[in-house]
Amino acid sequence: MRISIKLKFSLFLAVLLILAVGVLSYFVLRGVERNEQGQTEHNLAQHVNTVNLRVKQTYYTGARLTPQVFMQQRGKALAAELAGFTGLEVTLYDSQGQQAGTSAQGEPGPGKPDLSTALDYALNNKVAYQSEGDRLFYLAPLQGPEGQMGVVQLQYSLEGARSFQQTLLNLFLTTGGAVLVFSFILGYLYFNRAAAAIGRLKKAAEDIRGADYITAPPVRRKDELGELAEGIYFMSREIERSIAAKDEERRKLQLAVEKLQALEQQQKQYIGNISHEFKTPLTSIKAYVDLLNMYDDDPKLLHDAKLSIAKETERLYEMVEKVLQLTALEKYDFESQAELLEVESTLRDICGRMKGKAERYGLTVTLDAQPAHIWIDRESFMHIFINLLDNAIKYNVPQGSIHLHSEVREQRVWITVQDSGIGIPEASREKIFEAFYTVNRDRSRASGGTGLGLSLVRNLVEKQGGTIVLLEGSGEGAAFELSFPLMT
Repeated sequence: MRISIKLKFSLFLAVLLILAVGVLSYFVLRGVERNEQGQTEHNLAQHVNTVNLRVKQTYYTGARLTPQVFMQQRGKALAAELAGFTGLEVTLYDSQGQQAGTSAQGEPGPGKPDLSTALDYALNNKVAYQSEGDRLFYLAPLQGPEGQMGVVQLQYSLEGARSFQQTLLNLFLTTGGAVLVFSFILGYLYFNRAAAAIGRLKKAAEDIRGADYITAPPVRRKDELGELAEGIYFMSREIERSIAAKDEERRKLQLAVEKLQALEQQQKQYIGNISHEFKTPLTSIKAYVDLLNMYDDDPKLLHDAKLSIAKETERLYEMVEKVLQLTALEKYDFESQAELLEVESTLRDICGRMKGKAERYGLTVTLDAQPAHIWIDRESFMHIFINLLDNAIKYNVPQGSIHLHSEVREQRVWITVQDSGIGIPEASREKIFEAFYTVNRDRSRASGGTGLGLSLVRNLVEKQGGTIVLLEGSGEGAAFELSFPLMT
């Protein structure tokens, strides 16, 4: 059988209330009982003091008698007199434990309690009391001029105290029962609200399971249920965000598929470009071979053929070498060994290597560099600037110049390669870094260019965490600016 949570909570509250009321009633009643007992003992002790004073006064003002004789002769009268003073039934005993007098009416009967034990205790100069039914018998030493001369017994009624305790108990039972019923009703109503909140939380969870995401916390409370509602709302938002992210990933995957298809098309175009570029020098070589087969005794033809075939072969070799390097960079994450490199000395070394080729074309190479260190693969760095200097030499003008400048700013090393050559037209600036792209094919073939150098340079620069941009493209020359992270 299914029991609702609000009923479980209400029953649990009822048990706690019964336990709390029971424990509270017990300790309160016990406290009242102890307080009344203390008050009774205090009052009876005061009465005993009054009895002792009156007995001593009577003893001193009368004829000189021994305490034993005094008690036997005057005990009955004193008992009656003391009962009038105290308002209690008084019984006097001599030092032998014999009753000397009592204010009780009639002789002791079979219904009288046995007080011998308490009497023996009181004869030893100690206070003793014994309760029988609704009566309390209080026995205390009776003091004479020379010490204890007997025992005084006071009979005190407990009926009023017990009636008060019974009334108090009934009040606790009545009030406790009313509080229990009232608290149970209030608790049931309160837990009904909590159960309703739990129901709303359950519905919110079911909505989320059905992909109907909530737009606000289902419950607004400043307790654990409120925190749970905030958690469910947060979970709903995260799930919705995750689903949206998954949809976005699906969209990106679709874009990636489309990009792969475009790359496949580019690959086909790339292969076509390679075939075309390879075909041109091979056609020239084949033509000279055919001519040599026909006119192998012509010295001038033999000389021209040797020069042309050597030139086209060199061009083919350079093209194959750069294609292999570019493919390695794009496919296999070209292996590099990074090290701390000093920029100024390395650039000076590169300029020295290219100085001979520059002088052959009547060109001047200058360097203006600030000392700086970068973390880079040395071979990649050398390859980058040798390619840039080689281009600057190939496409320069007679008696032209090439200037390299490096400086440090914004935690990066900026290096500019400026030439005074033919420049790059505005229309070609966006495509200059594409593989096999050349500004002027006739000019490139004449100089041995393949259209792969700048594409390779850009890949190497980006692999080393750097950037490269074309600054100028006019007829007065071209300038490339590169930057690399500075090592401090």
